[in-house]
Amino acid sequence: MAGTTPLGAVARGALAGAAGTLAMDALLYLRYRRGGGGEGFGPWETAAAVRDWNDAPAPAQVGRRLVEGLFRRELDPRWARSANNATHWAYGMLAGAQYGLVVGSVARPRIGYGVLLGAGLWGAGYVVLPAAGLYRPITEYDRVTLARDLGAHLLYGVTTAAVFAALGPGRSSCRAG
Repeated sequence: MAGTTPLGAVARGALAGAAGTLAMDALLYLRYRRGGGGEGFGPWETAAAVRDWNDAPAPAQVGRRLVEGLFRRELDPRWARSANNATHWAYGMLAGAQYGLVVGSVARPRIGYGVLLGAGLWGAGYVVLPAAGLYRPITEYDRVTLARDLGAHLLYGVTTAAVFAALGPGRSSCRAG
């Protein structure tokens, strides 16, 4: 992409990753509501129900392990909600930043690269999180659960790719394929 600096590509990628994260979360929220969930989007998005590490989902547990490993001290349970939000959004934005750095150096970026991004993140999650003891092995999930999770990750990837393309110079060279 003409006129793209590495720093510009990383910044646009991080912003695109935030948009992808929001799109994925919106889909997951719609599924939650269709399934009978009654919490509003704000409290749901910010994990308002998370009170301690026992309630905390995988992003919070990853954040906890990173902080405790880095600082070699136990993280108080009152930080579970914050750890969840920070890790969740940082992961989405970091993946977008990495995407931006790679795709920003490709002569003819394509929105379809977002499919590879989403599928790669989905697959990586089912390798890393079971190894960390935070998920069961992929073979223990049913096909419907895996397909729904893959679909959400594909939405993340395609949204990230589309927003990255829309924000950058040379966007007329981006192709849908």
